[in-house]
Amino acid sequence: MMLCRSYETHGCSTIKRAINDGPDSTSETIFALSSGQGKCGVAVIRISGPASALALRSLTGPRQSLPTPRKAMLRDLIHPHSKEMLDRGLVLWFPGPHSFTGEDSAEFHVHGGPAVISGVLEALGSLPNLRPADAGEFTRRAFHAGKLDLTEVEGLGDLIHAETEAQRRQALRQMAGDLGRLYRDWSQRLTQCLAHVEAFIDFSEDELMEHGVLNQVEECLSVLRGEIEEHLRDERKGERLRSGVQVVIAGATNAGKSSLLNLLCQRPAAIVSPVAGTTRDVVESCVDIGGFPVLLSDTAGLRDTLDSVEREGVRRARERVQQADLALVVVDSSQLSQDALRIAAALSTQLAEVLPAAEGPARCLLVLNKSDLLSEEQHRGIMGALRERGDLPRACLLSCHTNRGVNVFLSLLKDTVQTLCADPLTGGPSLTQARHRAHLLECVRALAQYRQYRDLDLALAAEGVRLALTALGRITGRVGAEEILDIIFRDFCIGK
Repeated sequence: MMLCRSYETHGCSTIKRAINDGPDSTSETIFALSSGQGKCGVAVIRISGPASALALRSLTGPRQSLPTPRKAMLRDLIHPHSKEMLDRGLVLWFPGPHSFTGEDSAEFHVHGGPAVISGVLEALGSLPNLRPADAGEFTRRAFHAGKLDLTEVEGLGDLIHAETEAQRRQALRQMAGDLGRLYRDWSQRLTQCLAHVEAFIDFSEDELMEHGVLNQVEECLSVLRGEIEEHLRDERKGERLRSGVQVVIAGATNAGKSSLLNLLCQRPAAIVSPVAGTTRDVVESCVDIGGFPVLLSDTAGLRDTLDSVEREGVRRARERVQQADLALVVVDSSQLSQDALRIAAALSTQLAEVLPAAEGPARCLLVLNKSDLLSEEQHRGIMGALRERGDLPRACLLSCHTNRGVNVFLSLLKDTVQTLCADPLTGGPSLTQARHRAHLLECVRALAQYRQYRDLDLALAAEGVRLALTALGRITGRVGAEEILDIIFRDFCIGK
């Protein structure tokens, strides 16, 4: 199938690209279980393609008329060859182009037992011109039919894989087209600028162009470049929300790092022992902190050691701290001095042992564990020392043993994680994919080419705008999308 998408034609130039989908795969009718594997109350089996009506009639009886579009009807499902009754369920008919894929489509809502599902799928497979769908093939057909652009496809994929409330909100917003509309608006403005530049190249000698048209283009491109650069200065918040905030628990041996991991996971994810150096490798666990996804990593205690295995664990711990979005530096508060100045100095020393020199307090929380071993006087002294030293990261006292201070710590952790991800429902749509960032950076570089060559060679300058337009088009799938389609759609489940 060859699907052509054209931006616009201006002057002597046509900005046009095609997406080549190889053989005409949409002439085939596909089917799949869309509701997931395993026993369930109701299973949904989806069909899409030109033989959908035939398949629907074959299983419900040739004398039965097609259901009213988008209205569920209760029908007996009969095997087309053996005439054996397979189930009684709901059937729905979605004539194209008013369907998810843009093609004729149908759904069978049947009882979710394995025997029923297997029987209906086998019956569909026995019909001519029907075959099982590949992973993501329904969504891929929707993309080729123009029902979704690539950002919306990626939003749908993220929604399927969303595990927290914030991920769901961000995915829904992207699937609704917010991100795609932003990029299309930029593309339209670039197209208009390119049209004006090429018209100036073609017709300026005839004195048919308005005075100052290139100044208007320069101003428009400057504003547009600023908007894109601002969009890129998001500190990877959308990508972080999509993939999870990397939070590392680090500190000296026997500070209570594994106990903190188990507390946050609400299960014994790591071995806890009074023996120093028990944790030697990175122990990971995914948790939901206030609706935001967090990948927690418990690491080996940081100390000098002659043990080669523990030394490798320490190396991995330091590497993970460098890669982390947030470090929870755990300190044994019972080992701190009662003197306020010495407390601050000790905490600064431990922070320097854990954090890379270039990192500041913004990506770190101090967790002063074992507060159950402190007297009230020690507790007040530590809190006073923290208040006096404004250069220390935010900190809290807690006890993983008694749960004292846990609620305060969780609130602080939630606020920090939310700051790292931002609220997906406020502000402009977030940049969510590394490939978006790469194409936007390419777009910015291309716009710089326009500014570089405007006064030297206007044709080369115009090529910069054209390259910027192409880079934006690759994000939404309007140009050169074929090489990334397999990567995007392979993460979808069968039947979606």
